Amino acid sequence: MTSPAQARSSIDPAEVARFSAIAAEWWDPKGKFAPLHRFNPVRLSFIREQALYRFQRDGTARRPFDGLRLLDIGCGGGLLSEPMHRLGFEVVGVDASERNIGTAAAHAAELGLEIDYRASTAEDLLAAGEAPFDVILNMEVIEHVADPGEYLRSCARLLAPGGLMIVATLNRTLKAFALAKVGAEYVLRWLPVGTHDWSKFLKPKELRGFLEGEAVAVDGPFGVVFDPLSGRWSQSGDADVNYMMTVVREAA
Repeated sequence: MTSPAQARSSIDPAEVARFSAIAAEWWDPKGKFAPLHRFNPVRLSFIREQALYRFQRDGTARRPFDGLRLLDIGCGGGLLSEPMHRLGFEVVGVDASERNIGTAAAHAAELGLEIDYRASTAEDLLAAGEAPFDVILNMEVIEHVADPGEYLRSCARLLAPGGLMIVATLNRTLKAFALAKVGAEYVLRWLPVGTHDWSKFLKPKELRGFLEGEAVAVDGPFGVVFDPLSGRWSQSGDADVNYMMTVVREAA
């Protein structure tokens, strides 16, 4: 029998299976996740600057976020969880794929990093009464779930009062279809064919709509673009392809 929490799950089993099949490659900077390794610096910079501003922390401190609790939902192999731990956060990394969690936990153990990795979902955390988080990282996950609205609301409800969630995804535009789908998967072969389904890309207004009625303030989009000459990603006013949004829960 399916439990109520499982019945509400937004997880897409086909997507979980696709990423589980290549779980061993998460930490290979030249492997199938090479695009995420290249993408990581701009993501880390944005997360750090937003959290410093939100929680008024000292950016010169070695561990500026000591005492804050962070959820990395859809953490994969831990590419964001590990640097967040080093910045002082108490990190919980959650992924629906047990293979991804195994890879993440093994890598952290090799480095002596204490990160709480769990094979679970946002809905299950919420149903179990998980303590709220000061920061939630929701990075390149929502375009892979079956019910993005339910998923995003579940994540938002895991935020502590005054807490910050950062959502990164892809815009459903023709430009994104040309670059992120056709270009990245079929022409440049940066990603395995089938990694993305363009119909599941989301417009910023749709993300806002999912959170209507929730006690949160949504800001963005904040665009991110790739420079093929330098091979680097940077923040931009262009949100036609990759973008991020911030979600802040009302203070108590």
